[in-house]
Amino acid sequence: MNKIVTGENIVKSYGKGDEKRNVLDGVSAEIYQGEFVSVMGPSGSGKSTLMFALSGMDGVDGGRVAFDGSDLSALGENELADIRRTKMGFVFQQPTLLKNLNILDNIILTSIRDRRKNAAKITEKARALMKKVGIAELEKRDVTQASGGQLQRAGICRALMSNPKIIFGDEPTGALNSKYAQDIMNIFSEINEDGTAVMLVTHDANVAVRAQRIMFMCDGKIVSEMRLSKFSGTDIDDRMEKVIAKMREIGI
Repeated sequence: MNKIVTGENIVKSYGKGDEKRNVLDGVSAEIYQGEFVSVMGPSGSGKSTLMFALSGMDGVDGGRVAFDGSDLSALGENELADIRRTKMGFVFQQPTLLKNLNILDNIILTSIRDRRKNAAKITEKARALMKKVGIAELEKRDVTQASGGQLQRAGICRALMSNPKIIFGDEPTGALNSKYAQDIMNIFSEINEDGTAVMLVTHDANVAVRAQRIMFMCDGKIVSEMRLSKFSGTDIDDRMEKVIAKMREIGI
């Protein structure tokens, strides 16, 4: 498989002088085409910072990050923005949707700005994605008329509008109840089966077990990794047992 993202000896620091600390302390990580990766660790372990570094959303103080053959540290902000907009998708714990637009318009907003001449095709694609994730009937609803799980599905649709090579998710189920969280994870699995790489940051073992590979972080370092088989839906208990055992082994 081809590598989509490569991080080599990444260092990211915050603070100055005696208060300076490395949130990422020489981290190296790779994500391959079509791979489903979870990053687990306690609060403050650096997992979200790693995601921001690998996606080019935040610069690094040392090391190198390459995406799809491009050295992100050598690119200007406009070039980075173009890559994030056209080759990456992002899903966060709280979907950032505009309250003055309906759900369909929120999904197509960025794409319409980029490609005004293809408005009809963009709208058609958004509707197809909404149907796929089960919110087709909500296109005219205001953001305030949808549940948290429905809004997260809308956020996923928006992330998929550019046919990204990878979806980055930062605690995408963190604000949802268990039923909605399971529904969202089923969608991520389907996205991955369609060939899109997925990287999810989470503290929840129920989310992490859906991945094919889990990176465990602590104190700014990847302290362990484990590989799992492709998720089948029937081996959840066995996968959970293995993940919990690994967490106990490394003390997180």
